[in-house]
Amino acid sequence: MAKSTAGWLHEQQRDWVRQRARSWLWRSELPTWMLIVAIYGGWFATLAFWQTLGLLPATLLLIWFTTWYMSLQHELIHGHPTRYPRVNQLLGLMPLAIWYPYGLYRDAHLAHHRTHLLTQPEDDPESYYIPEWRWRRYAPWQRKLIALRNTFPGRLLLAPALDIIQLVGGMLTSFRQLDRRAMAMWIVHGILLAVTFAWLVHCEFSILYFVLAVSYPALALTKVRSFLEHRADNDLLARSVINEASLPWRVLFLNLNYHSVHHDLPGVPWYGLRNVYLRDRASYQQRNGGFLVRGYGEWLRHFLCRSVNVNVHPGFSKANGNEQ
Repeated sequence: MAKSTAGWLHEQQRDWVRQRARSWLWRSELPTWMLIVAIYGGWFATLAFWQTLGLLPATLLLIWFTTWYMSLQHELIHGHPTRYPRVNQLLGLMPLAIWYPYGLYRDAHLAHHRTHLLTQPEDDPESYYIPEWRWRRYAPWQRKLIALRNTFPGRLLLAPALDIIQLVGGMLTSFRQLDRRAMAMWIVHGILLAVTFAWLVHCEFSILYFVLAVSYPALALTKVRSFLEHRADNDLLARSVINEASLPWRVLFLNLNYHSVHHDLPGVPWYGLRNVYLRDRASYQQRNGGFLVRGYGEWLRHFLCRSVNVNVHPGFSKANGNEQ
């Protein structure tokens, strides 16, 4: 397809999205408000009645609601359900997932959406790629550890631990360097974390069990979504995947499996992403260079024992002005 034709189709997509945005459903953000009630209500109610439910059913429900909450936080960062960032922040400030202060996640994720820098490791905070100069300095055991992390099981079992270590290291650095903005985020996070732990104690639910059996698995589930979510490519639109996942995954990840659509139109609410994709399915698959996968099981089959190649970033062509 010629670039002019692709550009015309893209403008048609944007016009359709603008029309949908004027509808009552999109303007009211009712699905997101209902989601907020369901997540908070489900998370707190499960803890309150876990002894009635039984430990295993309660654990599974808490993993779901905690993972769902992290998907909701992503939606809040992108301006839903209100136009006011501070209101959205209040809706996502509670550390139900334990690990990340909302403000740090927000700042890193918005930096990730500087599309022209997407996947470049020193500019994209969410990139799995590594600069060549750093890779050369790694010891053999470090390279093997990264290779293990980049298998599908490694992303679930090992990657969360490495993220937590990096997160704690960043926290210590912010206090050592007296970074007031980061320190304030961590202090607020610590206070709210104490409130969260107090609720766990009130419900006679073990804090250590929650961290190990709920929070860590929930963080691991987010790694399912982000597995090979981005790749290095000269074409901006070809750097984000389209994953035609099944309904449970789409619900859990709030349609972020249509990641190319999300990066193309980041203001579209979660309940509109699938409609946008299905309306122009062939166009999106063409525009993102065929970076398409038929569900997360395909990643599991391909990378059960094999490492995905997101080690040294290859850089981009001079023609795009993105050479590292």
